[in-house]
Amino acid sequence: MNPPSPSQRSRTAAARKAPAPERAPAARAWVRLPSGKRLDLLNPTPLDWEDADLAIGLARTYRWGGHSAWPLPMSVAQHSLLVLALHRLEQTGSDPRADLRELLHDADEGLLGFDCISVVKPFLGAGFQKLTAELQNAIFLRYGISDWTTEQKRKHKKMDRIAAASEAVHVAGWTKSEVRHTLRIPYESLAFDPLTQIYGGTPWEPWPPGLAADRFLAELSQLLSRAPA
Repeated sequence: MNPPSPSQRSRTAAARKAPAPERAPAARAWVRLPSGKRLDLLNPTPLDWEDADLAIGLARTYRWGGHSAWPLPMSVAQHSLLVLALHRLEQTGSDPRADLRELLHDADEGLLGFDCISVVKPFLGAGFQKLTAELQNAIFLRYGISDWTTEQKRKHKKMDRIAAASEAVHVAGWTKSEVRHTLRIPYESLAFDPLTQIYGGTPWEPWPPGLAADRFLAELSQLLSRAPA
């Protein structure tokens, strides 16, 4: 066997002196919120955000892919208040915890900053479903909300779908026929906007993000002050 040449010996010595390659850093899964807190999207805890962070996130996350027949799109914050208003029209008595569950039914979208249109969700797979479920679980833990019963979920889905049908027609510009046959929503759109009865303004007009955040946060704070500890 021939001895190594000088060039081979030089390369071997250089390889021994070279530092070990650094490991690639773990993928960043946290986001910085307006309060300065960090939310780990893959491992959320109920302490990772302030109420105002949630309100701002929902007010800056838009329904209908951000499309609108108005100058502004409708935020998830405004949609959440609409579903709560419809729930209150149907319920008898006052139950702050049930109201909280309605108000926060899409709260994971505010922390994630993304409201996926329904036809795309199946393509995002089980990982996305797990991520959103864990965010919603952290939200329910933080605000002391129990999970839906079968009957509660049925009633909620009806209100949510009525809200969607109404938004489709009055906000996003779909026809009533398209709502039924393309979106496959089996409910008629509302002729009146329940939110104008509470806040005034032009029926079905999307609110600016700052106003939506303020109104959502005010409702959340009021419900938390009434909810039993």
